[in-house]
Amino acid sequence: MKRTRIDFAPPGLRRTLFRTPPRLIFMLPAVLAMCVPAGFMTQRYFEQQQELTDLQAALAVRSAPPPVVVAAAPKVTLAPAQVTAVNAAVQQLNLPWRDLAAALADATPASIALLALEPDAKRRTLRISAEAKNSDDMLAYITRLQAEEWFTSVVLMRHEVMQEDPNRPLRFQISVQWGTP
Repeated sequence: MKRTRIDFAPPGLRRTLFRTPPRLIFMLPAVLAMCVPAGFMTQRYFEQQQELTDLQAALAVRSAPPPVVVAAAPKVTLAPAQVTAVNAAVQQLNLPWRDLAAALADATPASIALLALEPDAKRRTLRISAEAKNSDDMLAYITRLQAEEWFTSVVLMRHEVMQEDPNRPLRFQISVQWGTP
């Protein structure tokens, strides 16, 4: 028959010590004996870390270059024509090339050969020179460009058949205006 433990004592230290197996009570001094050196080692570790931080700070101060005194830049005055030219160049350099290239790549089929792209940043237009085998390909290309949501207007500027070429391709020029990025 199994032994039944009946314990009506209130919870407390005395009850806990009474119910603890004797082998655990004898192991407590050994555990404490191991914790004391671990505490000393932890304290020594933090002291060494502080020393290392202090040494690094002292080394950084010692090896820091002397402060550089920068003289104020002379004030440059530009003529209004130069300012306009610089602003135009900056505007031309800040064209949204990725968006333009992506929209053109989406709209240009394999039957169209792009010859030249001439952007005008001030007017937000792009002049495209291209060749097609026939007028149907050219009109299909213009329709695809008009379907691109990034372009606001697509206009055929001129077209001509290249008589000197044996394949007689149709060379055309389109003006495309793009919207705000």
